[in-house]
Amino acid sequence: MKEKTKQLKEIYTSFEADTCDLIQGKACAKGCSFCCEEAGSIDITTLEGMVIRGAMDKMTPSRQKTLTKTFRSEIRHREAGKASPCPFLMKNKACMIYENRPFSCRRIYSVHVCSSQAPPAVSRQVMERAAQAIKALQKLDSNGYSGHLSYILYMLSVPAFLNTYTAGQFKPEEITDFGKSHKIIINQMMT
Repeated sequence: MKEKTKQLKEIYTSFEADTCDLIQGKACAKGCSFCCEEAGSIDITTLEGMVIRGAMDKMTPSRQKTLTKTFRSEIRHREAGKASPCPFLMKNKACMIYENRPFSCRRIYSVHVCSSQAPPAVSRQVMERAAQAIKALQKLDSNGYSGHLSYILYMLSVPAFLNTYTAGQFKPEEITDFGKSHKIIINQMMT
């Protein structure tokens, strides 16, 4: 797992280096949270979920309990077709897992300040490089899955799934019904 986590961070670093010239002049700044609240799905791979779980394990028990409740609520909202803010977004509009945020958060930026009338505007070149990075992430996590943050973290909270994943095994039949109904992607089929 340590080697895969190292490779995950290398994909992040490579993407950031490849796009730094393209995102100069971005409007995003600390405290900007439009994408965290409004812009859509925060998709992650199972490997990214493991990294996020590691970050959560270092939080206080009370924060972990609050996050668990927030994730349950967020899942209910998503299943009802309603958008809801990222559970890791704090009241001060900061991200509580910023250093461990997934690629879907790392790739988003905007050339202007966003609002519901002016959603993020991104460079086509950045999005093309992001698509390449996503393929690399899915290839790295070939025995895992991709999907919304809440659903992947939920799957990792199920001992049978977690044990299968951490053993390096691949049993998509274990999540077939949940996967179909929650738009979970099998990484092996995407790479």
